[in-house]
Amino acid sequence: MVEFETRLTALAHGGGCGCKLSPAVLRELLSGMPLAQAFPDLLVGIETGDDAAVYRINDRQAVVATTDFFMPIVDDPFDFGRIAAANALSDVYAMGGKPLLALAILGMPLGKIAPETVRKILAGGTAICTAAGIPVAGGHSIDSPEPIYGLAVIGLVDPNRVLRNSGAKSGDLLILSKPLGVGVISAALKSRKLNAQDERSLYTSLVDSTTRLNVVGHALASITEVHAVTDVTGFGLLGHGLEMCRGSKLRAHIRFDALPLLDGVVELARVPYRTGAATRNWASFGAEVTLDPAMADWQRDLLCDPQTSGGLLVAVAADGAEKVLAALRAAGFDKAATIGKMFDGPPGIEVVE
Repeated sequence: MVEFETRLTALAHGGGCGCKLSPAVLRELLSGMPLAQAFPDLLVGIETGDDAAVYRINDRQAVVATTDFFMPIVDDPFDFGRIAAANALSDVYAMGGKPLLALAILGMPLGKIAPETVRKILAGGTAICTAAGIPVAGGHSIDSPEPIYGLAVIGLVDPNRVLRNSGAKSGDLLILSKPLGVGVISAALKSRKLNAQDERSLYTSLVDSTTRLNVVGHALASITEVHAVTDVTGFGLLGHGLEMCRGSKLRAHIRFDALPLLDGVVELARVPYRTGAATRNWASFGAEVTLDPAMADWQRDLLCDPQTSGGLLVAVAADGAEKVLAALRAAGFDKAATIGKMFDGPPGIEVVE
């Protein structure tokens, strides 16, 4: 891999969506927050841990608002900017919306990073926003101990077609659009123990996945059989799947052998390469998950693996599953797969090998 004058990942204690607070800590912090019943036009707030806030303007339009930022997951500053921007935009797409504009969020350790490096980070974010058809219309910057970059994004959605994480129905099939394993690959690359050829291949795989925009979320909003959507990011497949289960008051059944995985991830996970976030995730919600006794620790870690700019998890009626898969594959999500099913029962997830 290319050596950079400043290794961005060496300046941060974590990277990508693995920087997020653990699910348990976040739920504790939000537990005392007042609910928003006094604002009837606030269609989506903090109640179900959804991907973005949605505020109705009129019968045809609602504003989608989100913010997302993190520390470097890669050393290439342009790629870091691209990944962070794609991750932030994903929250709007996951709600079925279209982004309108973005504001940059930038924190940099002055004196440790060259101005040209910072310019490349900003250029990467702008490149992704340009691909999404929106401007970076402003932002805010601070001097911070660790490098941070991300976006605040504003979008629009039809209030009658908002995709929530809480609308799944018993019998819905679960479809995952992107393969898992971003956190595992990131951990392996940071180890600097891989040969040059493997590093290049894995790096390309990571960047290709994390910079692929989830634009297809807007199209999914027009498929009436789609009942719930969320993007899979820092809490891993199990964490975000549990948010869907809790919000929908249902139970999920997931087949491990049906999960799409990035190339080479199984071998890396068996080493094992894992992130600290995967361990924190399991400690936060493992009590709500039933694993097949035959499953190994590396399989559990993959289920909890933090996905920076991950895919969409879609709950869809069985007779609409082919429409969803066709839409995903037409958008370039070649590894999209049906991974499980929702059914009646106390909120939680059962995983079979």
